[in-house]
Amino acid sequence: MTRSLRLATLFAGLAALSACGDAPEATPALEVLQPAPLELWVEASGELKAAKATKLVVPGQNWAQRQLVWMVPDGSPVKAGDVVARFGAEQTQLELDKALLNLERNALSQASKQAELEIGVGRLDVDIAQVQSQLAIASRYAQADFAAIARNVVLDAVADERYLGEKREVLDWRKDQSAERGGAELQVLSAQRDTVAMGVKTREDDLGALELRAPHDGVFVLATNWGGEKPQIGAQMWASNDLATLPDSRSLEVELSLPQIEAQVLAVGQAVELHPAGRPEEAFEAPISWLASAPRATSRNSPIKYLAFKVAVPTDIGARHAWVPGQAFQARVRLKSADAALSVPNLAVRSDAGQTSVRVWVDGEAQSRPVTLGVRGPARSEVLEGLAPGDAVVLAEPEPATEATP
Repeated sequence: MTRSLRLATLFAGLAALSACGDAPEATPALEVLQPAPLELWVEASGELKAAKATKLVVPGQNWAQRQLVWMVPDGSPVKAGDVVARFGAEQTQLELDKALLNLERNALSQASKQAELEIGVGRLDVDIAQVQSQLAIASRYAQADFAAIARNVVLDAVADERYLGEKREVLDWRKDQSAERGGAELQVLSAQRDTVAMGVKTREDDLGALELRAPHDGVFVLATNWGGEKPQIGAQMWASNDLATLPDSRSLEVELSLPQIEAQVLAVGQAVELHPAGRPEEAFEAPISWLASAPRATSRNSPIKYLAFKVAVPTDIGARHAWVPGQAFQARVRLKSADAALSVPNLAVRSDAGQTSVRVWVDGEAQSRPVTLGVRGPARSEVLEGLAPGDAVVLAEPEPATEATP
């Protein structure tokens, strides 16, 4: 019901009752009900957000330390491939220099060990050759006839043959052991080299990843930490930490909320009229696309619970006005729209033990009448049952007159 129609019915009711001769002070404020166009709205406020947003993290691996040296301003539109931030990594450079030095040391250790192993094997080969020569001589005399050579010489040769044979076996064992031990030590050094080389590659990769580029078009929005602060130039950061988000401006939505008592009739598909705060000329209408399953409190200091809902922004409208995430929006949610309906002001509605009623003026007195209400707006409510056109609803009853004290 429009404002002018409500005022007309109210004044008509007051004039009719005044003509009956009752005392003006005994006549309550009334509204005579008549079917009329009904538009029930509820106002809400919210923020423009991107339905899809890419998280941008500090580049690098293994939580490498970084220093932010440059970035584009917060809220700047960027294109795919644009550099959005640059970092410095002095600590990583120092660690790379140390790793390269350790790599050189490892190479020297391997060369030294290889030379030591070759020298040891060479000495053993000399000893084996000498023993082999002596063994050949001893074997020749050990097989000689006692008639040709003195008995004691032959016996000494036999003893020498046994001794030299055992000595050769020992030298062969020492040679095998030296080769195995040297090979194991070389394998240890090789494994150490692989580990150091892996560290070198990791740090080289870290130093090669000091620029952050936008993966797609969007708006560069800095992330906040647990204290609500945003990154600043010169700040020390670590690889994989959140730096910013890149909302996709092609998929925008407005996130709104209403107090629980006002959001009882919200449903997906209801029409919402929205516009950026302070720009009513950019208004558009769209349906509710998402509704929270339950209301929740938004502050520890207030027990009031709010129900969140979202409205998707048509792509062409968002692109035409160049809206960006973070803008404040005002909205009106259409709760009820009818060409002709009965409605009463909310101030006339009473609730007692779950029963809703209004006071109706009949024959000069107010009578309570139970009613069934439909959609309830901020100021008026739809009447489904209990009232008829022409009923005079009591808006506010006058205070009882008091006798003056002499």
